[in-house]
Amino acid sequence: MKAVFKTALFKKNIPLFVMFIPVIAYYLIFRYVPIGGLVIAFQNYNFFDGIFHSPWVGLKNFEQLFSNDKTLHIIWNTLWLSLLNLAVGFPVPIVLALMINSVKRVWYKKLVQTIVYLPHFFSWVIVGGMVTTLFSLESSFLNQWVTSLYGEPYPFLYKEFSWVSIFVVSGIWKEMGFSTIIYLAALTSISPALYEAASIDGASKWRQTWHVTLPGIRSTIILVLILSMGRVLEVGFDQIYNLRNAMVSQISEVISTYIYSMGIQGGQFSLTTALGLFESVVAFIFILGSNLIAKKYDQHLF
Repeated sequence: MKAVFKTALFKKNIPLFVMFIPVIAYYLIFRYVPIGGLVIAFQNYNFFDGIFHSPWVGLKNFEQLFSNDKTLHIIWNTLWLSLLNLAVGFPVPIVLALMINSVKRVWYKKLVQTIVYLPHFFSWVIVGGMVTTLFSLESSFLNQWVTSLYGEPYPFLYKEFSWVSIFVVSGIWKEMGFSTIIYLAALTSISPALYEAASIDGASKWRQTWHVTLPGIRSTIILVLILSMGRVLEVGFDQIYNLRNAMVSQISEVISTYIYSMGIQGGQFSLTTALGLFESVVAFIFILGSNLIAKKYDQHLF
């Protein structure tokens, strides 16, 4: 009887399985099959010999990477820019979701959601152009105002401190709407009875937020944080490439731009594959570490 039921259930869900085939194909072709190319990191790869016949060099590429001061500097740039993004940007969607959730007028709530979510659909080419136009030295409205006050424009995009600030803020502005939706969805799972009970006990809005709302979405916050730790060495190539310039190259050269310039443009495929493998291993370690910490509070991902 059980076998008949399972067969009937399988036949009933065949259309769903068929719809899922493109998803499986995508991950197989673009995510899992390319993993085999990591052997290049242990070879002196060249196009003529290919992956299967290029000479093996063992850990020579890794030794060359980590004996180079420039590589260590690039890894440090990537790490601290990513951690800065995480420290400053991670709480913003949570606060924004709490603010939107407290709005009573539905039309206004939807309007705000649309406005903050819209930048997510802009490419970094567009956002980079907007940032450059806003902070350019010669023709920006902002620098015209600065010039009228202080007599000369300020090179926002050519000073390291201001460039880093613009880099972080532009990233938050672009992506905070997408993360906000995740937290808004989590907020809908909190029972209104909890707020009613807290209100009867005399809890203020702040107390309700601290003792009801935040504990209610704690598992979602920890889940997003664990996944974010996996991208701790992944500073987006598009953002960096569209915002950087020669004057801030000391701070804006990161792993992704180094792989692009040395690997794709310079043809050093083995060296940059080794750096990419190192980045993936570090990300894996960070995910495991943050998950172990979350496990102590029974909020782990796996």
